[in-house]
Amino acid sequence: MTTKELDTYFRKLLDIEGFAPVDDSLNGIQVDNDGAEVRKVVFAVDACLETITAAAQRGAGMLFVHHGLFWGKPSRISGALRERIRVLLEHNVALYGVHLPLDANLEVGNNRVLADLVGLRDLEPFGLYHGKKIGVKGYLTEPMSVDEVVKKISFMNRGPAAVHSFGKKESRTCAIVSGGAAFESLEAIEEGIDLYITGEASHSVYHYALEGKLNMIAGGHYSTEVWGVRRVMERLAAETELEVEFIDVPTGL
Repeated sequence: MTTKELDTYFRKLLDIEGFAPVDDSLNGIQVDNDGAEVRKVVFAVDACLETITAAAQRGAGMLFVHHGLFWGKPSRISGALRERIRVLLEHNVALYGVHLPLDANLEVGNNRVLADLVGLRDLEPFGLYHGKKIGVKGYLTEPMSVDEVVKKISFMNRGPAAVHSFGKKESRTCAIVSGGAAFESLEAIEEGIDLYITGEASHSVYHYALEGKLNMIAGGHYSTEVWGVRRVMERLAAETELEVEFIDVPTGL
């Protein structure tokens, strides 16, 4: 497939245009190739030098990531950014980034996959961000302790960044917003949610969670956002003849 064909494929799957007014990342093709057909797509969370170099070494024609290179304003092509782009261009690897549309997608998104992992049912949108809800909420299929939920969402058995067991011993309702969404815990408190799952913890919301008797799991920004790219990878492999591979570069954060 060409990068144009892949762009069409991903745009049919993910609402890139719909998030354009609120997502300051450059969703879609961020660095194109020279027109060569792509035979292998490598998937990763971050467009860092390590994943870019690994993708080039493994023969990728495209690297698909959740966190790309460009974030809402012009950037000087110097230093680390220049080196990342240099490796992409020298090895003719296209870079494709999808941020909020991958969090919010109710088929392949980070939050949908996390919801599936914990057995969340009766899903509804949750987590208002500039007029769009990017997370999900619902009812756990069976009441679970915080420790039981942690085991279900821990990628490669890596422990969470933080766990606050401030509420019920067993949660029945749960809201999820992956990544850096600690402040959406306040919305969970307002709605009477038992358990809130996100990526990062925050000192600023600690006492609100404590006083609001909210159970909160900060699973790690990275670890809560491997899920969407992996499910997109699985979908692409099932629907095309392209070779795919996931590169795991955890930050521990």
